Amino acid sequence: MAKMIKAASAMAKVLESWGVDHLYGIPGGSFNSTMDALYDLRRNIRYIQVRHEETGAIAAAADAKLTGKIGVCFGSAGPGATHLFNGLYDARMDHVPVLALIGQVASTAMNYDSFQELNENPMLADVSIYNRTVMTPESLPHVVDEAIRRAYEFKGVAVVTLPVDYGFAEIPDTFISTAENHRSGLLMPAAQDVEAAVRLIEQAKRPVLYIGQGTAGAKEEILALSDHFSMPIVASVLAKGIVPDDAPDFLGMAARVSTKPANEALQAADLIVFMGSNFPFARHFFPKTAKFIQVDIDSSKLGRRHQTDVAILGDAKETMKQMVRMGQKKPTTAFLKANRKNIHNWRNWLRSFEDSNDVPMRVEPVFKEINRIAAKDAIFITDVGNTTIHAIRLLNMNGGGQQFTTSGWFATMGYGIPGGIAARLSHPDRQVFTLNGDGAFAMVMQDVLTQVKYKLPIINIVFSNNSLGFIEAEQEDTNTIKYGVLLEDTDYAKIGEAMGAKGFTITRRDQLKDVFDQAARSDVPVVIDVKIENKRPFPAEAMVLDPEQHSPEEIEAFKKRYDVSDMPTLRELMG
Repeated sequence: MAKMIKAASAMAKVLESWGVDHLYGIPGGSFNSTMDALYDLRRNIRYIQVRHEETGAIAAAADAKLTGKIGVCFGSAGPGATHLFNGLYDARMDHVPVLALIGQVASTAMNYDSFQELNENPMLADVSIYNRTVMTPESLPHVVDEAIRRAYEFKGVAVVTLPVDYGFAEIPDTFISTAENHRSGLLMPAAQDVEAAVRLIEQAKRPVLYIGQGTAGAKEEILALSDHFSMPIVASVLAKGIVPDDAPDFLGMAARVSTKPANEALQAADLIVFMGSNFPFARHFFPKTAKFIQVDIDSSKLGRRHQTDVAILGDAKETMKQMVRMGQKKPTTAFLKANRKNIHNWRNWLRSFEDSNDVPMRVEPVFKEINRIAAKDAIFITDVGNTTIHAIRLLNMNGGGQQFTTSGWFATMGYGIPGGIAARLSHPDRQVFTLNGDGAFAMVMQDVLTQVKYKLPIINIVFSNNSLGFIEAEQEDTNTIKYGVLLEDTDYAKIGEAMGAKGFTITRRDQLKDVFDQAARSDVPVVIDVKIENKRPFPAEAMVLDPEQHSPEEIEAFKKRYDVSDMPTLRELMG
């Protein structure tokens, strides 16, 4: 006779076999059988009690982004499930594997309009690549095993809904997980496609290499390709940190969350090599006249963002190696030299504000301190909005051990605090920063309690400007009244202290060094509330600097507003 086991315990063994070592959620009555199983395996799978299910789901997505392993969260029937949506959509849109376990009322109470009963399958259909309600206790471990396999294969969200009574049922302990059969490998590009791409690159006079998160781990190949073909490098936000920020040919990011040199280079390009990216604004910010080479491991993305001259289905790293081997090395071009001058001028302009004593403060002195104390393998979790703009411009990442993540395509506010929790749990020996606007921090600040509960020494920085600044700028650009964007001034450091963190409120530059030194040494979470000016970041997506497009009066007004003394355009640098 087969040994018997509770179905939820068999499911928990499946999670363990796939390397799941922690998961996030809040217990509910519909999830009690699973909590019972997790208690039995608590030495191997750590349950993390968040204060809001949204935090747990976002943390699961951040886990997957930072480790490549599946992130796991759960929600009980009804509100526990609906609270997961923001985190699950973040995982879906940034293409990372996440498993969501959803509680359900007992099978005998389903379809009776029971307390907290929802028809959860259609509700979660859009966000998921796999979405099943368990139909028998015996199938529970199989369905979860299948869900994890699908999440990895399709880089998305798998949802399993569990009637609570099934988890308590005894089933034969015979199920064997398929985790040991899980494999990943390189998708090799076709030689004729690489040859066609190389011919276009060799013919181009103003080529630009645009990299996305699909190039992670390929720093040397990116730099080699750039050098070999005399191409400046532009990156998506999610590719921040893949190459060193101070590399002479790295221009930063494009579109609105961007830098001046990157946007100008793309507008001047006659060829764009689109490497491992699904950048959603390509049609708006890339010139339609430019030739386009796209490399991706997902054939459904080829040609999606721009009319494509050469499409390559294959691994980005391997493709770049082959391009260098096949192509003739180009001498340094006038276009590359002009872009080097442009990024040099831009970096000097940013650094010119690092010692500003303005009150309210500018952000540059704050980032100077972050860069000063950041460890060589520090992890930066950036919330969305103006904070993201500042981070991509001012964090000086080394292109080596450091990591950066944010909510990329979904861009949900409230990513910082849960992302920090995930980073410190998955990498307990690494320094973790969360960078938050005051609007975003207020959405999830209750989960500083989670950081405190699990003794996670995270450095949480709040940039308080009493405004939803990113939206305020959008209202300005559309000539609408600024309405609904101003926030009440709050001392977030004292709120952090009330939850058990160390809190520091900063209003002047001379306070920064001591506070950041203390934060670097702290063995408990830290909340640093920096009161900054409510000033729009330099709008690299809508510059008024080109004499061929703007009047001298318009240019002078623009320079005065954004503290620009001398900043030539790329066109001027090219002569």
